[in-house]
Amino acid sequence: MNIAFFLLPKNDVAAVRIDSTLRQTLERMEHHRYTAVPIIGHDGEYVGTVTEGDLLWYMKNSEGKVTFENASKFYLADVPLRMDNKPVSIDADMEDLINLAKVQNFVPVVDDMGRFIGIVRRSQIIEYCEKFVTRDDSIVRK
Repeated sequence: MNIAFFLLPKNDVAAVRIDSTLRQTLERMEHHRYTAVPIIGHDGEYVGTVTEGDLLWYMKNSEGKVTFENASKFYLADVPLRMDNKPVSIDADMEDLINLAKVQNFVPVVDDMGRFIGIVRRSQIIEYCEKFVTRDDSIVRK
C-alpha cells in the first residue's frame, strides 16, 4: 500500500506558516476546530506542529505581555513547541506510517526535499483497517 493513497493534500490541510502571528494561528485553529496544526516554513518545509497548549503556555509564561487582544503583535516562530509530530517521507513504507500514527493524531508527509505535501490522519488508517476487520468478522460468522 502506498502512503499517497491516504494523503490529504496540503491544499486541504489547515496549516499555518512560521511567520504567522499568534492571532492568525488562534483564529485558524478556532475556525477549523483543530487542537493542533502543522507549521510550514518559508520554503514550504515542514517545521513542526503547534498545539493549543503551546499557545496557552506561551501566553501564560509571557507574564501578561501576550494577551488575546495583542496577539497580532507576536509571532508563531517565537512559541516553543512541545509536540514533536515527526513527518514521514512520501516514499516511506506503511510500517513507518503506522508506527507514527500510533502516537500522533496525524502524520505530516514530506517530499524528498523535506517540503510539506500533506498529512495522513490516524482516522483514515483506522477506517482502512476497519474494512478488513469487518470483512474477516463476517467470514467468521458464516
